[in-house]
Amino acid sequence: MNQESLLTIMTVFVGITAISFVAQAIAAIRLAKTAGDIKKSLDGFLPKAEATLATAAKVLAQAENVMTESREKISSVTGRANDVLDMTKSQLGKLDTFIDDASSRARVQMDKVEGFLDDASGRARLQIDKVEGLLNDTISRVQGTVTSVHTTINKPIREINGVAAGVRSAVAHLLKGSPANVAQVTSDEEMFI
Repeated sequence: MNQESLLTIMTVFVGITAISFVAQAIAAIRLAKTAGDIKKSLDGFLPKAEATLATAAKVLAQAENVMTESREKISSVTGRANDVLDMTKSQLGKLDTFIDDASSRARVQMDKVEGFLDDASGRARLQIDKVEGLLNDTISRVQGTVTSVHTTINKPIREINGVAAGVRSAVAHLLKGSPANVAQVTSDEEMFI
């Protein structure tokens, strides 16, 4: 190969190298400009994100306080409900004793009535009616007491369950956060296309 051809080939390659350096310089300038645009976008976004995080931290702290207070109140109400249940059990025990006593008295009265039936059927009928009235009155009082006890116990328990469900829903809503911004979602989708 002669010197002139070699010089021509080297000139072509030097030209190609110069063109590639110019292309790399243009790409680097565009890359720097894009990085600057991204930095500007992030500089505008970061204060908003920090403010949102601060607000979220406050909301979480408040939710934690509410949960702590709710736990204490629920524990207190549960303790009272347990006390009411214990008292109800003791009252029902007394009520059973009372019913047993009334039943035994009624049996005694019935036995007496049977004895009187032999002597005078009219007087015996009155005694039977009195005993039946006494038994009916006792049974209705017992039923009223049991109904009252059930109502007294069930109503606070339902209210506690309602308050707990409300607190759970509020905390779930607070922890779920706000929906994504439509412009941000569109921008994110365009980045992946």
